[in-house]
Parts: sequence; structure tokens; C-alpha cells
Amino acid sequence: MKTIIATEHAPAAVGPYSQAVSYGDLIFASGQIPLRPDGSLVEQEITAQAEQVFANIKAVLAAAGSDLSKVIKATVFLADMNDFAAMNAVYSQHMPEPYPARSTIQVARLPRDVLVEIEIIASK
Repeated sequence: MKTIIATEHAPAAVGPYSQAVSYGDLIFASGQIPLRPDGSLVEQEITAQAEQVFANIKAVLAAAGSDLSKVIKATVFLADMNDFAAMNAVYSQHMPEPYPARSTIQVARLPRDVLVEIEIIASK
């Protein structure tokens, strides 16, 4: 009943994991960082990085037959909690109400030294 989700409209996995996995009516998407689908990195500030992360999440969800309105839980990882307000502004532009549950955590380091990574759980 587990199905692997993959799309060329989001960056390919850079390790031994899938872009997302569906199980029943749930979609578990791996954390997305600000890589373009071609694998190049968005190196600008937090707003540009968060925009790319949401583009990637939307592409993965679309490949799974879902969208942002069906997100149940989001986990946001920030390299610097001082970027919270700017990330939150982008988040609120993309994530429709009613908002899903969310955790935001500052971490010591993220892959490729990016500023933000977001993972989600959604329904189909």
C-alpha cells in the first residue's frame, strides 16, 4: 500500500530517500530545501529560499494528487530563528487557512548550508 512519489518538477533526492511516500490517504514528504528542479541552489536570502521551498512542496504534492490545502502538519527547520518573521510571511502567502499544525525549529546546520527546510504530511 506504500507508493513512492517522484516528480521532475522538484529537485531529485540527493541521498537514499524519496521525495515523498504515500501510505493510504496520507502523504509524507521529505524535507525540501531551496534547490531548483535542476539541482542548482537558490543562494539568496530567506524569502527567496522559502519561495523555492514552497514551489518544490507544491510540485511534490501535485505529483501525489494533493495540494497545500490538504497539508495536515508542517515542520520548518531554520538555520537562524531571526529569519522566522520573513519565513512566516512567505508561509502565510502559500499555506491556505485553516492552517495546519506546525513546528518551527532552529537547527545547527542544514544541508548545503541553506537557511530553511520544510517537510510536510498531507492527505490526498
